[in-house]
Amino acid sequence: MEWLREHLGVDRWLLSGGSWGSTLALAYAERYPHRVSEIVLSSVTTTRRSEIDWLYRGVARFFPEEWERFRAGVPEADRDGDLVAAYARLVEDPDPLVRAQAANAWCAWEDAVVSLEPNGKPNLYSDRPPGALLALVRICAHYFTHGAWLEEGALIRDAGRLAGIPGVLIHGRLDLSGPLDTAWELARAWPDAELVAVRDAGHQGSDTMRERMLSALDELTQQ
Repeated sequence: MEWLREHLGVDRWLLSGGSWGSTLALAYAERYPHRVSEIVLSSVTTTRRSEIDWLYRGVARFFPEEWERFRAGVPEADRDGDLVAAYARLVEDPDPLVRAQAANAWCAWEDAVVSLEPNGKPNLYSDRPPGALLALVRICAHYFTHGAWLEEGALIRDAGRLAGIPGVLIHGRLDLSGPLDTAWELARAWPDAELVAVRDAGHQGSDTMRERMLSALDELTQQ
């Protein structure tokens, strides 16, 4: 991102991202706060290992049958350990059938987690071509296995570096994959952030959430 900014000749820019994009925006902004004018984030995540553990184990309490199938997608010896790491190994297997089966099982679980959202799209993750589906899972599993190469809790711990940067955090109250508490913690640690909780949205958002995003972008860029 910094190379891109330099290449484009931009002095300071507004950052906007959702889900993993919010982690990326925060990591960049905390390293280069003098290059950031405003920030608008949605479906806020910081990719803490605790958040990853929630997504691939903790939220299973709401979807026990689907999680059991997800768990059964890895070798028996790995089922009580790190499921994300086990899937990361499977999607790098030399056998294309093993890779495809693992990617499909991963996306079926992701689909289940967002399935209760009233304004969501069915089969959000699995409804894509096989090559794109496998690429998605390989990237996610690789990054999540390594905790996005971030010290646990670093993005919230270091949110004070964002002081002076206006920010809006827009998060769905119905987001089971990334509950509201992460955005809440970040808002408390970031002096200039406003938290907007959207009642009819989950991780996929809603018309209301998109309107709040556009409104926040308009307001910040007109200041």
